[in-house]
Amino acid sequence: MTACAGPGGLAIDRRYSAASQDSRVQFIVLHYTDGELGPSLDILTRGPVSSHYLVDRDPPTIYQLVDETRRAYHAGASSWEGVTALNASSIGIEIVNDGYQGDRFGPYQPYPPAQIDAVIALVRDIAQRHGVRPNRIVGHSDIAPTRKQDPGPMFPWRRLADAGLVPWPDEAQVAAERPRFEAALPPTGWFQERLARHGFALPQDGLFDEATRDALSAFQMKYRPARYDGQPDAETAALLEVVNRPGGLWILGGDGRREPFLR
Repeated sequence: MTACAGPGGLAIDRRYSAASQDSRVQFIVLHYTDGELGPSLDILTRGPVSSHYLVDRDPPTIYQLVDETRRAYHAGASSWEGVTALNASSIGIEIVNDGYQGDRFGPYQPYPPAQIDAVIALVRDIAQRHGVRPNRIVGHSDIAPTRKQDPGPMFPWRRLADAGLVPWPDEAQVAAERPRFEAALPPTGWFQERLARHGFALPQDGLFDEATRDALSAFQMKYRPARYDGQPDAETAALLEVVNRPGGLWILGGDGRREPFLR
């Protein structure tokens, strides 16, 4: 029997399936709650914002708040690699963490290792089921750098790279590039072009404005969290050069070996 009841009792023939299809989930976006579990649950279940998952820290419990087939309102005005309005194509994961207090360029609260273990397991499960590419596992600060800083510089992106979930800059290539940028930094337009090529939505006007500083800070929080003031420097330039170079990013393969990541 090829027909079965569909919506409204309609007879639907499901013998055929299109080859050109994939999951509606194309991105995984990581956030911090900027508050404790109780207030965060109240906001995410009763307010105008929501997320698919919420990960507590002690114990590191995973709560599902929105079914993956439905849209959650966690990303807001957002863009990555030219894709906008990411609520429609993403899974949002909120992580219980207090963030920063007062100064976005100041100290942030660390994440307990067990909480990160839970986040890694959750991200791996979602990415495998939906086929989310590693370069589309991002932070809120990546997709909305002028508005957001989460998950912040204390979030250990390198642990996700070591788990084979996200690509990472080749350290040897970064070290090799750094001396030439220490001799002379490129102009602001170069930084804007490299940030945009990496994925950020950023004006290409050559002006070092707040939007450029915010995008630089978001990039530094992920790849160089020891300093995230949003100011151009040789290490940031070397990182931007390498992440945009074919073969400049590595990903951990199934055999545990690093291999070039190609977008």
